Amino acid sequence: MEIDGDVEETSRRVQVRFTTKLQSPFKTPPTSIAIPSNLTRMGLSAIVNNLLKSGNPDWKPEPFDFLIDGELVRMSLEQFLIAKGISAEKILEIEYIKAVAPRKQEEPSLHDDWVSAVDGSNPGFILTGCYDGLGRLWKAAGSCTHILEGHNDAITSVKFIDPKGLESVNNSVVATASKDRTLRLWKFDAGERHDLPLKIRAFKILHGHNASVQSVAVQPTGNMVCSGSWDCTINLWRTDEFDVEGDLVSVKKRKVNNEAEESQSEGEAVSTIVGHTQCVSSVIWPQHETIYSASWDHSVRRWDVETGKDSWNLFCGKALNCLDVGGESSALIAAGGSDTTLRIWDPRKPGTLTPVFQFSSHTSWISACKWHHKSWFHLLSASYDGKVMLWDLRTAWPLAVIDSHNNKVLCADWWKGDSVVSGGADSKLCISSEIPVQ
Repeated sequence: MEIDGDVEETSRRVQVRFTTKLQSPFKTPPTSIAIPSNLTRMGLSAIVNNLLKSGNPDWKPEPFDFLIDGELVRMSLEQFLIAKGISAEKILEIEYIKAVAPRKQEEPSLHDDWVSAVDGSNPGFILTGCYDGLGRLWKAAGSCTHILEGHNDAITSVKFIDPKGLESVNNSVVATASKDRTLRLWKFDAGERHDLPLKIRAFKILHGHNASVQSVAVQPTGNMVCSGSWDCTINLWRTDEFDVEGDLVSVKKRKVNNEAEESQSEGEAVSTIVGHTQCVSSVIWPQHETIYSASWDHSVRRWDVETGKDSWNLFCGKALNCLDVGGESSALIAAGGSDTTLRIWDPRKPGTLTPVFQFSSHTSWISACKWHHKSWFHLLSASYDGKVMLWDLRTAWPLAVIDSHNNKVLCADWWKGDSVVSGGADSKLCISSEIPVQ
């Protein structure tokens, strides 16, 4: 069987067999076909769609990506075969997968100032932090359900304490960090329905940093959070309402609507980790006993929570803004900062000071990076160049460039596994959805 496509007659032909792990109706016939060697992935996608349509007249075209020997094709077929030293004399097996790119852009959700923080780890809500000092919970695009009032300066980082949901929906808890040098813990009722956004007040204020708090991360059990600050330290805090053994500083109470009394406690840090020499810009807490941090002192460090000592560190020569751990066995470290390169290290390998992957398609500083929680290969990055990029470790080129902001992108995250949420200096929360990550 031969497929011509829109190519020159002089193009050499190669015998290929398309394979896929996708289920019906995405499976093509298993026979081999001859196709022009100068096809790119767009041409290959057209062929697969034609084959699928021949067996299903109602088929609607779907964008596909293609893997040869486990590597994504990002050039013409002929160029790829030459670059990889693969013979075109035998039948070439090409696996196709759904292209990882958004199919839909939701209407932006407007804020009153820069959207500086976002967390998409709860499938029911998006949590944002803004330069107006307010946190906001969104059920969907344009649907704000709660406003978190209390900070005296810009919010820099936000986190759901238990993204999987607590025993009672009435006790969903979030943490916010701010330039006002404090962190705050908030409860909200996820099942509550109301016409206007409900304003809520923090149940606990955490004091102890001497400068802006830049990042907050949650211990896997949800019992504690840690924070990184411009004062160069990492503080650890309890998340329960009333601290124990003297950690409680005070309890404030006020009347709400002249009826019930609402309490607000103030907590001190349980411990402080010292070692960085510049702003601690990003912290994550992926395992109970381990915290990772990135800093403007150009270092990434791994800390033992019990001893407060760093068990691993590297210096990359750039001030760092963001950090995440994920990928294969949740062992790969991604970080970005004051240049255009997203770097990924594997601490399990010798000579780990050298990144195992480097992605350099951004044109300005990188502000955020986040691994997809269900994939070893996929992660996103956001940049001051106004773009969010989706990456796959199997190719050096971005899978997709999301250009929904018209100013710096300050934060980004995955949401529900198939959407990307991002906030920026254009005061917008943007949602890019229907992204098929396998």
